[in-house]
Amino acid sequence: MPQMAPMSWLTLFLLFTLSLIIMMTINYYLFIPKMQVEEHNKNFYKKTMNWKW
Repeated sequence: MPQMAPMSWLTLFLLFTLSLIIMMTINYYLFIPKMQVEEHNKNFYKKTMNWKW
């Protein structure tokens, strides 16, 4: 089985590295987090401390 030339290894490495970086940036900018803060504030009970003295 013939071995690949070093130039091919370099181009493959650059190809996979660039594709990984592109996929990571696409995933980072397309991710939309869900806002659960509004649901938490609906059930929030504020406990007040009224001092009688």
